[in-house]
Amino acid sequence: MRLSPLALMIAALAAPAIADAPLIVLDRGQLPFDLGPGHPANNPARPANSPNAAWNSSGNTANSAAAPGNRPTDRVNESRVIFTADGSVLGYYAPNAGGVLNLFDLSGRRIAYRPARGTQSLFTTQGAWCGTVDGLRDGSFVLAVTPECARRFRR
Repeated sequence: MRLSPLALMIAALAAPAIADAPLIVLDRGQLPFDLGPGHPANNPARPANSPNAAWNSSGNTANSAAAPGNRPTDRVNESRVIFTADGSVLGYYAPNAGGVLNLFDLSGRRIAYRPARGTQSLFTTQGAWCGTVDGLRDGSFVLAVTPECARRFRR
């Protein structure tokens, strides 16, 4: 199994728990083509990546912070923490029944999503390319996002 350069960079970070997800700010120009927004599978204009696609939509109750498993107070999210290299907690992630990975800030505001199939890319709730998700050998993953997307967690 070949790890991407992004996964190798992050492997050096100490993750506090296997299910927690480190977030790093990426230089989009340093990403390999297959992880960036220029790749056809990662293009925001691709219908499956659209914020209007049924499973990605903010209107889908499975993506709401009020849905079971998505609430900031839900105990399962204690092991789905999104954190920075300095240990700051920015939010949590929660998958929906359709396979979409939702990213929430600490107050439960949905920041971004990864569609269920066909891409590793993250998109803002408005549909802009936001970053990428990369898997690690232990089954956990790292979130690499643009500076603009990282700032959305702090608003």
